Amino acid sequence: MSTPHLRGLVALPVPEASVLLLIDHQPPQYLYSHDPTTVSETVLALAETAQALGVPTVLTTLMAERNGPLLHPLQDVFGEHKPIDRPLVDSWDDRRVTDAVLGTGRKNLIIAGMHTETSVCMPALRAVGEGLDVHVVTDACGGVAAESHDDIVRHLARTGVTPVTWELAGAAWLRERARRATGTAPGTAVTRSGEGAATSFAWARPLLAVPSFGL
Repeated sequence: MSTPHLRGLVALPVPEASVLLLIDHQPPQYLYSHDPTTVSETVLALAETAQALGVPTVLTTLMAERNGPLLHPLQDVFGEHKPIDRPLVDSWDDRRVTDAVLGTGRKNLIIAGMHTETSVCMPALRAVGEGLDVHVVTDACGGVAAESHDDIVRHLARTGVTPVTWELAGAAWLRERARRATGTAPGTAVTRSGEGAATSFAWARPLLAVPSFGL
């Protein structure tokens, strides 16, 4: 099953229809495609905004006993909500993961994780095949090398997955919340999570006065 091709602002994910899948953000998984500190800050901004907006989040680790636990600051965002630890590279092969994602009933799947070439690519493609609208947050991912990361992102774009940066994903969520004028929690979340996150909120805040555009 393929997803319909959306155009304009309706193609942006909205928090009420989104579910976030964070895959294997474990310290040993950071390799050479991105700066680890930057990726960590980006993932934290994404996670904190999801929490503030009530976007359900599924956390996973790959063989934590060998590869280490979820990054501690990321785990702190979710408190007692522990990751699903699995033995298989493709998280879509783990029924616990798919049940957690599909059980939300939400059609906008936002994915970030390690590694782009495998643990991100495979579930993204399979989720598209099952009819979900999938966005991969590329700057909250990391690969074996910059070239292979970029190649996979281009491949995903050709096969129905939408690559986005944190700035676009976060701003899309915040835009919808700003449009509905329902609370100020997102400002609290993003202003402490780095320059990129603060920029996204600055972009979204004026949209309180923007018409609904039919969303």
